[in-house]
Amino acid sequence: MIQVKLFDYEHEKDLEDEMNFFLEDIRDNQIVDIKYNVATTGEEEEEQIYCFSAMIIYKKK
Repeated sequence: MIQVKLFDYEHEKDLEDEMNFFLEDIRDNQIVDIKYNVATTGEEEEEQIYCFSAMIIYKKK
């Protein structure tokens, strides 16, 4: 069965840490694909807000 795991963080290091933690329990041959995205919001005069997200598509054991 194909499954997905979604991640969404404001800091890229948090995303990296959580994905690596999840991948510790996944074998290489279970990974189908990994999608990554960065989005920003905010006006010129406002602070920009970043959203780092990823989706791991994998085969369930």
